[in-house]
Amino acid sequence: MPRSTPTADKILDTALDLAETCGWERLYLHDVAAALDCDLGAIARHYGQKDDLVEAWLDRADQALFERAKGADLAALSASKRLEELHMAWLAGMAAHRALTGQMLLYKLELGHIHLQAGALLRVSRTVQWWREAARRQNLHLSRVAEESLLSAAFLRSFVHWLRHPEENEADQRALLRRLLRCGPLGWLLR
Repeated sequence: MPRSTPTADKILDTALDLAETCGWERLYLHDVAAALDCDLGAIARHYGQKDDLVEAWLDRADQALFERAKGADLAALSASKRLEELHMAWLAGMAAHRALTGQMLLYKLELGHIHLQAGALLRVSRTVQWWREAARRQNLHLSRVAEESLLSAAFLRSFVHWLRHPEENEADQRALLRRLLRCGPLGWLLR
């Protein structure tokens, strides 16, 4: 008889630790339950499916962004610098499991996972919305739509670059993000 009633955080942490060893594709929820000495029902109370663990992991990155947004120094920065600081905090929130994060995203993009792909698009949109809010962006109408679209592209390009270049240092990642935020139409919108 299982003796454990793990919290959502404990389940996620255990899943991440196990997946670091076996990979995201080979992570099974019954193995997470066994590691926690609980049954699948205890996991299902917090996570209805394996993809919900990915969402919870990305929620933690969002929390890192929100924490950085509390910084008193942020308000004095330019719009592009605020966005840079917040995005770097978001990436730092996932740094402990960087390679695994890439595996999670590949899992979402598999051909048979159309329902997860749609969710991934909504997730990017939601995170970009929080990114804009945390940076205190106040554009309206077409200017807001253009900024959201351009920020989504910059966000994705920076994120994919971060995933694909783990050897790169933070200064190089910041330089890329700075270029993405300050060049072209987005740079004009962020003035």
